[in-house]
Amino acid sequence: MSNPENKNLPLWKRIPLYLQIVIALIFAVILGIVLGAGQPILDKELINHLAIPSTLVLKALRALATPLILLAVLHSFLTANIPGRSGRRLAFLLFTNTIVAILIGLLVANVLRPGTWGRIAPPETTEAVNKTLDPWGLLQDTIPEAILKPLVDNNVIQLIFVALAFGIVFRALKTQQIAEGKTDYLAIEQVISILFEAVIRILHWVIALVPLAVFGIVAKTVALQGFEPFKSLGAFIIAVLVALFLQACYYLTRVHFGSWVTPKNFLIGGSDPLITAFSTASSTATMPITFQALIGKIGLRESSASLGALVGSNFNNDGTALYEAMSALFISQVLNYNLSLPQQLIVVLTSIVASVGAAGIPEAGLVTMTLVFSAVGLPTQYILLLITVDWFLDRCRTAINVMGDMTVSALVDGKQQKAKLEEEFLSIET
Repeated sequence: MSNPENKNLPLWKRIPLYLQIVIALIFAVILGIVLGAGQPILDKELINHLAIPSTLVLKALRALATPLILLAVLHSFLTANIPGRSGRRLAFLLFTNTIVAILIGLLVANVLRPGTWGRIAPPETTEAVNKTLDPWGLLQDTIPEAILKPLVDNNVIQLIFVALAFGIVFRALKTQQIAEGKTDYLAIEQVISILFEAVIRILHWVIALVPLAVFGIVAKTVALQGFEPFKSLGAFIIAVLVALFLQACYYLTRVHFGSWVTPKNFLIGGSDPLITAFSTASSTATMPITFQALIGKIGLRESSASLGALVGSNFNNDGTALYEAMSALFISQVLNYNLSLPQQLIVVLTSIVASVGAAGIPEAGLVTMTLVFSAVGLPTQYILLLITVDWFLDRCRTAINVMGDMTVSALVDGKQQKAKLEEEFLSIET
């Protein structure tokens, strides 16, 4: 049965976002062909006006990126229920998984070089693209001159420093006040939660305009440059799928050597959450199914399943981190601009923090990608071209995100099965 509330919504609101994007893409291609498909029949300046919606949407996304990351990190530190020793192990597992995901993404992008399969006209202003990075200057620039300056300047590195510093301090103060029986921390926790929810609501408004932005930028690109810029998107899809497959193999390897669960039982028992994640493109919506599968079908302890699938999901977004790192390299290759090793290290750093900010927030990867691009001087205007294939890749990387949660749960559970521990305990008693 269909939800009766949906019948009261306008027709366009009843259509899923990914389907709206596909429809916009089809009409954009048709309009681009009508306008010349590489041999424009109208004045170029007039055709450029088609990209105005995409420019406005990207400006809104850039404006939301820094407060979203800051509030998401603070909210995660304050609300996540992380026990001491288990919390440190969880943090280590999440960090290593994310690092490996990003390195796999960069490796595949550097080896396959999907961006060389087609070219896009370079931006009219090349100042940002030709930006060079001084590692020592970057280190000196880590600490901001004022607390709010990173929000104004969209300085990613300084934002990371401020977010982590305040997150760690707020968490320590909360722990201390709970031990002392105080509740003063609740006020700041509620303020951050309300601000976080407000930013997410505004984000949803902006995301609703993405199909219009995609229509404009694709129609303009097809009209002025034909289909040449889109040839490499097929290679990009293949490259991302290869990288996600390698990440899945890494998960299964860690499960095999780091827990009592066999990879076969892991995949069979976790099939429901993985299929649900691909179907819904939401790790948050999949969370209850993941938790039940870990306990009921795979047989993990409830504490391990809770720590990995419920707590860990607030910080884990390996698939998104991998995708954002690959996207940065892909666009740099398409523009014939090679990212240096220091710049790729910046991609690693910003992708880690961006993945934390995007965890559990639908379509937030689109926002945080603007930070990754800005950090290495790439023009953010090309992000919307990626959205033409993102509706499919988003489902694939969401499945990897959920698989990462399941992997962490299995590793936290250890190498000895719950039933065997109970048998040993009973034998000792008798």
